[in-house]
Amino acid sequence: MDEKARRIHDERKSSPNLVEMNWDPITRIVGSLGIFTKIDFDNRSVAECHSTSSIFRGYSVFLKGKDPRDAHFITSRICGICGDNHATCSVYAQNMAYGIKPPPLADWIINLGEAAEYMFDHNIFQDNLVGVDFCEQMVKETNPSVWAKAQSTPAPHAAEHGYRTIADIMTALNPFTGEFYRETLYVSRYTREMFSLMEGRHVHPSTLYAGGVGTTPSVQLFTEYLVRLVKYAEFMKKCVPLHDDLFDFFYEALPGYEAVGQRRILLGCWGAFQDPDKCDYRYETMTDWGRAMFVTPGVIVDGKLVTTDLVDINLNIRILLGASFYDDWQSREIFVAADPLGNPVDQRHPWNQTTIPRPQKRDFDGNYSWVMCPRWYDKRTGDHLALDTGGGALARLWSTALAGLVDVGYVKSTGESVKIYLPKTALRPEREFEWKIPKWSNAIERNRARTYFQAYCAALAYHFIDKAFAEVQAGRTRTWTDFTVPDEAIGCGFHEAVRGVLSHHLVIRDGRIANYHPYPPTPWNATPRDDFGTPGPYEDAVQNTPLFEENGRDKFKGIDIMRTVRSFDPCLPCGVHMYLGAGRTLERVHSPMFGAPREGS
Repeated sequence: MDEKARRIHDERKSSPNLVEMNWDPITRIVGSLGIFTKIDFDNRSVAECHSTSSIFRGYSVFLKGKDPRDAHFITSRICGICGDNHATCSVYAQNMAYGIKPPPLADWIINLGEAAEYMFDHNIFQDNLVGVDFCEQMVKETNPSVWAKAQSTPAPHAAEHGYRTIADIMTALNPFTGEFYRETLYVSRYTREMFSLMEGRHVHPSTLYAGGVGTTPSVQLFTEYLVRLVKYAEFMKKCVPLHDDLFDFFYEALPGYEAVGQRRILLGCWGAFQDPDKCDYRYETMTDWGRAMFVTPGVIVDGKLVTTDLVDINLNIRILLGASFYDDWQSREIFVAADPLGNPVDQRHPWNQTTIPRPQKRDFDGNYSWVMCPRWYDKRTGDHLALDTGGGALARLWSTALAGLVDVGYVKSTGESVKIYLPKTALRPEREFEWKIPKWSNAIERNRARTYFQAYCAALAYHFIDKAFAEVQAGRTRTWTDFTVPDEAIGCGFHEAVRGVLSHHLVIRDGRIANYHPYPPTPWNATPRDDFGTPGPYEDAVQNTPLFEENGRDKFKGIDIMRTVRSFDPCLPCGVHMYLGAGRTLERVHSPMFGAPREGS
């Protein structure tokens, strides 16, 4: 921490006008996330924020020595909600290490399964978890004047979604009683069925392997998927305009709300959905097949697309210690000195990382989290950038839009937007949506992008199902390629978990795993301050966020802070506990997915 930052930090600690308020835990998956803040009620803003995780997972430790063919089965257990994303990414890394290319139909099946996962997960998170922050009950409690305005504000797209006013939308989002809340629960059921048709079991796939899949392809299988996809497309024709109306209203009702959760535009996307006509999983050709993905990989700095090259993205990943509970590995073994193209690989790259946990007391002036500090090294400036994923969807759409590489009829990236075409369905005509690059990277736009990416996945799934049908009808039904595990090899897989960037780095020696490091989105988003004093994305987005909540200190719920953190989709928000000053419980809010708080829970 530099001298200026330390002085400000010390002043804030001693200021009588700052109140400590903590939310811990805030998630139940991938560790336990806590948000510790100092709130300036005089200026209605968050003065300081620390993001901390109190659980050590250790997958990179116990994977060593395992048979690499088991890696995807093991790593899928990292997460109970997006385990298939890990399995897929691990399979990609293994394909590279084993030097194999699956049959095209296998890749189309994986694409269909992953599309269903995005549709399922974004749907249930958006409207059964995030949506509660915008429902009637929550808005009445935190912003009564906004609720009053919502009651008299017509919904611009009422003809498309059926809700006459913004208040009607908010009421429909009430947990368990709200009509739209209940509808999205039903949608989550059949999208899960879509996934299971392709990958066998949700969320730990039973038919996904290195070299392909064990799914038995047939016209009937893909027809069952298509029937559900058409249902989902019809739902999205209602869902997109509904969310546009809701989010646009918040900008109108609360001028300045764009500053809630806003941070510098630093976005990372590692790409998703392989094109089997281009992808051979070889590192030497990764630049080309990476750019052929149906979600374009990219790093975006201040709104500009810096790179779409997966080799460049890979080589510039750095894992810093920062304020984490680990010892340095600088003097430890270098597993990979150069990549297959001869480029030097840094000691702080995941291929060369050695995890050395050092448990200790949490100290916000020292070390305070089990999350390390993933950074992306910008060769142009020498900066280690604290990229965020925009909750996954924002970075994916932004990178794809700027790159202008995707055009399959159902979706098209234009250089400044993404156009999404959904065909005619049972009760609704064909519909085209256009996601346009926003002015800000903030809470509202992260949430809005999540809805548009659901439509994007539905549109792409039509393309994937067309390709799968074509393979079956041509008699090309092989779904697996045999292989032998080499004695020595390296591999890397790049994919998008629902919440954003996902990479798996694998080193094989003597036919066993010598080093393995998965980096999902939460370590990027929930990172503590790094070696240079740079806060992580959660911390950065919460710090200086203005507070629009109308409640005073005694009844403060922190809704603007919660909207900020949840906009990143930090796995499943579970329960939050709020404390005032020296640990006195002010109010306990249990399981926001269930709505009203329960005493003593």
